[in-house]
Amino acid sequence: MDTTQRTEQQRSADRRRRELLEAADRVVLRDGPGASMNAIAAEAGITKPILYRHFGDKGGLYAALAKRHTDALLEALRAALDAPAERRERVEATLDTYLAAIEARPQVYRFLMHPSEGGPQSDQGFDVGLHSAPLLRRMGEELGKVIEERVDLGPNSEQLARVWGHGIVGMMHAAGDWWLGERPCSRAELVRSLADLLWGRLAAAGDKVGGPSF
Repeated sequence: MDTTQRTEQQRSADRRRRELLEAADRVVLRDGPGASMNAIAAEAGITKPILYRHFGDKGGLYAALAKRHTDALLEALRAALDAPAERRERVEATLDTYLAAIEARPQVYRFLMHPSEGGPQSDQGFDVGLHSAPLLRRMGEELGKVIEERVDLGPNSEQLARVWGHGIVGMMHAAGDWWLGERPCSRAELVRSLADLLWGRLAAAGDKVGGPSF
């Protein structure tokens, strides 16, 4: 098999994988945590064994969907952090970007973070902690890198930036999860409250010399 043929086969496989993920997305938007491999296979017009061939099991499909949505969310968060605005405005915009994303697609959020809510009809043998924890950890590491690049935190700045990154992501996740379930206040009110909580130390820290501002 020559290189051109292998490349074309890889492109075809990648295209088919994207199509299957789009079908999975449609089912997740409809069924949330109750989305099953059977329903996804039916939506894609294939048999369940073919779906297994591409993703292995529900854990493999979950990981692919998590990467797809996390990539998009991280891109949106970076855009909010890069916006030409004062630091406080960028902090609020970043918090709002996360909350707006989970508000816009609550079924996707529940599938990714609360798959066990699917009940007895959902696929068995799915460990929520095994799959959702790495998603949050990745976001924490990415935010930590941004903080380390942009904010002068003094001695041990790399370690402190990672602490901040994971702490902020944990706060956003916990507060957003509670807010999405109970809606005790508007999104704007929650954003302001969370920004107030973060603002003291963030306001005092200077920008890192030679780096992009935060």
